[in-house]
Amino acid sequence: MSAEFSASPAALSAGPGLSSRARPQSVVLVGFLAQGNLGLGYLASTLRQAGHSVAVLDFESPPEEILATISRVRPVLVGFSLIFQFYIRRFGALIGFLRENDIDCHFTMGGHYPSLSHEQTLETVPELDSVVRFEGELTLLELVEALGSGAEWRQIPGLAFAGPAGILATCERRLIDDLDRLPYPERDFEPEIVLGRKAMPLVASRGCARTCSFCSIHTFYRTAPGKVVRTRRPAEVVREMRWLHETRGITIFLFQDDDFPLFGKVWRRWAGEFVDELERSGLSHRIIWKINCRADAVEPELMARMRDAGLYIVYMGLESGTEEGLRILNKGITVEQNLRAVRVLKELGIMFEFGFMLLDPSSTFESVRANVDFLRAIVGDGAASATFCRMLPYDGTPIKDLLEREGRLKGDVTAPDYDFLDPRLDGFYRELAHTVDVTGWIHGHEALTPQLNWAWNEIAVLDRLFPDLPDLGAYETRLRELTRESNALLFDLVEGLSRAYSDGARYDADPRALRERCGALLERLLRERNAFIGRHQAVLLEALRAGSPREAA
Repeated sequence: MSAEFSASPAALSAGPGLSSRARPQSVVLVGFLAQGNLGLGYLASTLRQAGHSVAVLDFESPPEEILATISRVRPVLVGFSLIFQFYIRRFGALIGFLRENDIDCHFTMGGHYPSLSHEQTLETVPELDSVVRFEGELTLLELVEALGSGAEWRQIPGLAFAGPAGILATCERRLIDDLDRLPYPERDFEPEIVLGRKAMPLVASRGCARTCSFCSIHTFYRTAPGKVVRTRRPAEVVREMRWLHETRGITIFLFQDDDFPLFGKVWRRWAGEFVDELERSGLSHRIIWKINCRADAVEPELMARMRDAGLYIVYMGLESGTEEGLRILNKGITVEQNLRAVRVLKELGIMFEFGFMLLDPSSTFESVRANVDFLRAIVGDGAASATFCRMLPYDGTPIKDLLEREGRLKGDVTAPDYDFLDPRLDGFYRELAHTVDVTGWIHGHEALTPQLNWAWNEIAVLDRLFPDLPDLGAYETRLRELTRESNALLFDLVEGLSRAYSDGARYDADPRALRERCGALLERLLRERNAFIGRHQAVLLEALRAGSPREAA
């Protein structure tokens, strides 16, 4: 799958300072496109604004297709976008395949892991010529133009590469001060579709002011010089939203900010201005939008204003239901603040999703059961589908360094791991992970938890972007009951297994029986969902034909 586009008129007018008089070059960018890769989008639009042609390829396409496009385009450079370090060897295999088939142009790679672990990246994938570190728009542009003109590229700020004396890195490039100087990102991917309504990602800011020990994002932005968090002007964000709405029919906007600007007086003022701009633009009753934020940023008055301007769902990284867990993860937040945020969103009628780490390096069996109690408190009523994971020590994170110093770090870059302080927890987690994975509960698009979350997203879209449906409330009640049953079954599994490993209590986690119960819940969900949509199919199709949600209502 590939795409080649010219920058949009709106993008070309989005700020001075990035144009170029260099000779046009051909470039290929490769990365994951399934959920919308705005990182590649900003790189592509920056290069295109400067007059270069860019082909954006999906990493998940067959290698032969990627090879064919590169052979046809004959680029001066191929750039690889590595989002997750777990895929470094898969990227290495593709890069090796391309080299074996006579692709000899410059290969570079960017992303959080290559930026923070450039030496390991270049050692793991020796076929790479360079690594673009930290924010890559200007570095990549200068690299392309140096390669195209035959100029020396090894002095360009923001690069790492292997030399005769070993791996070298040039000085870090300063983070971009004014994000509105960048052109709008190209979106060389199809929008996500929810009940016929189109969804697209965007960002209002870059960076994160928090210092969670398990996250490499703040390390990424603090290693390069410059202001860690930068926000775009509210009017520019709304301008981009309006352009996407009018040119591509987008009515659902998914903000991918690491931490949407809400916390503190300055950012709350920014959010208030953003809502004002949405209302002035006429978009506030025609679109809906999702954000990621911390629980301590959830304030009733501001959230109510945002809800009325289209905010329909909030994702929060709650991470732990114990004070010790929050401390080891360096969240800088309390259990009560997490609980309060959930209460506020429920009272305001704003849906929520959350990240949660059932286990972390400080875990005990008592903390595991306390985490289950916390999950019962927030979603025992079926308000959202329960989900959890185990904390993993990513490269570039303080907690990985701590585990390494303590001699507890195991695994490798594609499967980082650690020992629990209580060895019995290792057996507990292995059996829990195996049982949940075999049952098809939490992970994978077809598992029960993501299917329930998708159904909840559809309800929000039905409520906000379609005419009133008389039995939507009854359908929501049935969905809540299904979600409650799924959550209760999952909580019982975690508690039962934990008691078996900590106290020797008898508990038979029969994967076959659990799979049958999980499958029965999924079957009920699909039956309820399909029956509801089927009953209202004519109304929904007519609303889509009518165009805007306002006209449909």
